[in-house]
Amino acid sequence: MREHGQAFFAAHRPCSTQRRIFNDLLSCRTAAKGGHVERCDECGHKNIAYNSCRNRHCPKCQGAAQQKWLADREEELLPVEYFHVIFSVPDEIARIALQNKKTVYAILFRAVWETLRQIANDPKHLGAEIGALAILHTWGQNLQHHPHIHCVIPGGGIAKGKSRWVQCRPGFFLPVKVLSRLFRGKFLHHMKEAFEKGKLVFSGEIEQLNDPTAFRSFLSPLFDKDWFVYCRPPFAGSAHVLRYLARYTHRVAISNHRLVDMKDGNVSFVWKDYANSCRRRTLTLTATEFLRRFLLHTLPSGFVRIRHFGFLANPFRVKKLALCRRLLADLGKTTENPQEDRTDNNSQDSRCSKCKQGTMITVFSFGPGHPVFAGPSRVPINDTS
Repeated sequence: MREHGQAFFAAHRPCSTQRRIFNDLLSCRTAAKGGHVERCDECGHKNIAYNSCRNRHCPKCQGAAQQKWLADREEELLPVEYFHVIFSVPDEIARIALQNKKTVYAILFRAVWETLRQIANDPKHLGAEIGALAILHTWGQNLQHHPHIHCVIPGGGIAKGKSRWVQCRPGFFLPVKVLSRLFRGKFLHHMKEAFEKGKLVFSGEIEQLNDPTAFRSFLSPLFDKDWFVYCRPPFAGSAHVLRYLARYTHRVAISNHRLVDMKDGNVSFVWKDYANSCRRRTLTLTATEFLRRFLLHTLPSGFVRIRHFGFLANPFRVKKLALCRRLLADLGKTTENPQEDRTDNNSQDSRCSKCKQGTMITVFSFGPGHPVFAGPSRVPINDTS
């Protein structure tokens, strides 16, 4: 960003939200954000710690938020199989979503949950009220725009009379072909509604879709196309569910460990080729193209990308989970505690890195741009838009 930020802004016209994210990531954990001085209460060792940007698009700022979120989710685990279901939209929809992120992403969440709820409530399949955790991802391994939702779902639900727990078949949750067809129909129905209400706007290469006839012609072939819905095998115990969640919940488009090299104006990173037996490959892009792809995945301001549904929904989660545990107890199933030996991350972080015995205590705090603590700041960008 520091080396190629000017070239990126000259080649592209990012929106104000992307500009803010760009500058937040640039100044993260530098003097531009301010910070504090710590001193060990045993050996006197001093350390300067700069503040993080806390932007949810920053790869360096998700660790603490992730740990707190996981600790809350740990208390909600039930002693049942958990399934991982993925819902994706075709590339044609992804193109529309880039220009209508808030509307299309909201439709994606809505269609996913309506599909799961309807099939699960059907007595031919499960006949119960289920709960689901849904996480929006907008990227593929090569950083292209690929909106999809990961769902983590307990394998069963509450019967209609709330008198018993309905267990799904071992190793099988709901039929993916049925889910796929219903998801396709619900998503396209909500897209047509959004268009009729004027919630979709098109420009550039797809400007012609503003015409109702052209929009209907665009959607028509998608009703006959197979939409990707995939249900992975159930997790092997609740501890595996938590480890999975740690990888997916607070992930951003690309993490630091995938970056390989930057030289001659190019950035190289590792990606997994799912179309070729998941082989690991290295992709090299110009720095400006890499930054463009990274910022494709900027979320609308205030948009919630982790959502809870059914008996896991926020308004009545505590009450419904208590009911689930009572019903499961009647079946002889009790809640596991997969992380009894979990270490206290906060105490580890505050340990002195030099003597390993003392605790680092804050002795002085300073604001952004403090003259004593010079450091890298943001790239000056002239906004001519």
